[in-house]
Amino acid sequence: MPRLIDFQNPSEANHWRAINDDVMGGISTSEMRAESGVGVFTGELSLENGGGFASVRREPQNYRLAGYRGLRFEACGDGRRYQLRLRTHKLFEGAAYRAFFQPPARQWQYIDLYWETFEPVFRGRMLEDAPPLAPEDIRQIGLLIADRRDGPFRLEIAGVEPLPLS
Repeated sequence: MPRLIDFQNPSEANHWRAINDDVMGGISTSEMRAESGVGVFTGELSLENGGGFASVRREPQNYRLAGYRGLRFEACGDGRRYQLRLRTHKLFEGAAYRAFFQPPARQWQYIDLYWETFEPVFRGRMLEDAPPLAPEDIRQIGLLIADRRDGPFRLEIAGVEPLPLS
């Protein structure tokens, strides 16, 4: 399978940018960096000033995911719950399709997320009239943490690849 995102490439982390709750007055922090061939989404979640989320997004591109059934990635977490977020041109700015995952602390695990598990959301609320996720429309991949727990977080990802139909 071709890798969509590969942190073995030392410049991969340069394609990510943080978008945290400071856009709404919060003080959470995050970054994506590469360490020893893996991507590390890390920072500090704060509930102060009405905050409570930290996220990173990869720069937009056409992923050409028609003909696949979802995404697979290998992750090592800290026991906290994260979201993989996908953006398309079919939703308005700020809306995304999300799927939750919670890898065990300090243990590498393959995570498969199928297209049908992604739900359309805007600021944490479900979008009732949004179209279903169409893999051919995916233009951006991101990670988000918003588990309502203050403190540091760390999620390591070895890479992201599409899941074939069979």
